[in-house]
Formats: sequence, C-alpha cells, structure tokens
Amino acid sequence: MQKLILALAIISSTLINAQAFSGRNDNKFQVGANIQENGSGINLSYDYGLGENISIGISSSYLLNINDDLRDNPLDDSNAEFDNRIDLRFRFNANLGNVINVSNNLDVYPGLSLGLKNFGGHLGARYFFTSGFGVYTELNVPLAKYKSGSLTAPEELHNQFTLNIGASFNL
Repeated sequence: MQKLILALAIISSTLINAQAFSGRNDNKFQVGANIQENGSGINLSYDYGLGENISIGISSSYLLNINDDLRDNPLDDSNAEFDNRIDLRFRFNANLGNVINVSNNLDVYPGLSLGLKNFGGHLGARYFFTSGFGVYTELNVPLAKYKSGSLTAPEELHNQFTLNIGASFNL
C-alpha cells in the first residue's frame, strides 16, 4: 500500500510540474497527422520561445495519401507531384497559456505563418501530461494564397483548412 501511495505521489507531482510553455528559451518539437480535404499525411514542427508569450518556429507537412482524382494515374501513387504534397512554413505564435491561466499544463497559441503555398493563420493548443510529453492540435487556414485566380485541385492541397493532431515534446 505504501508503494502505491508513493507511486501516485510521484506521478501527481510530475503532472503538477508539467508546463506547456515556459517562455524564453522554451523548445517544443511536435509530430502528428495532417488532415485535409483530398489528403492526409505527417506534420513536424519546432517552436522556440523568444519571450514570456512569444515563440517562433518552423513547420512542415507532407501528404502521404492523396485522393485518387489528384494523381496522374489513380493506380500509381508515385505519380503525384512532390511540390503539391509538401509545405514548409515559418511561424510566429502568441502563447497565451499564462494569460488565460486555466492550467500550467495547457497552452493556447494563435499565430501567423509564411509558407511555400500561402500566408496563413493558425490556432493551436498543447496539453502536457508530464514535463516532457503532451498532445497538441492545430487548425490552419490560408489568409492569402500566392497564386491568384482559381487553383487546380493539386494546388488546393495545403491551400485550404487543415487540421494537425499529435504528440508534443519538451526538448
């Protein structure tokens, strides 16, 4: 019984000390799924804290699976164009976890991003279970597309509403 109580106390203290964003010099790495219309893939991002509520970073998504209609040959996935499947973004976040003050484990961060496909905005949230591991989700929308006029279906990839969801790590 004493071992069980000790184990619960250690786990509880670990959860209490988890902090979603600690400010200056904070390092976060995230890996997860990127979900959008006509495709799904992987998302990687890194954020670095510049101040109490400001971070900058880089994010990249690569679509592993796209709708058959977007391929040259629906039977051959390798014919899909690489430049339509990948996006790379520089991002700026306003980390509001300590402003909304719900929990030290939660960070909500709206932000802007400048990528290969567009200038966009995002709204994300991280929740840390321990000091090193948590989960995240982000909603991304394009604010200004680089190509004017109507986009082809493959050009719409990464130029539409996207959802990222996955794991977040403190470095």
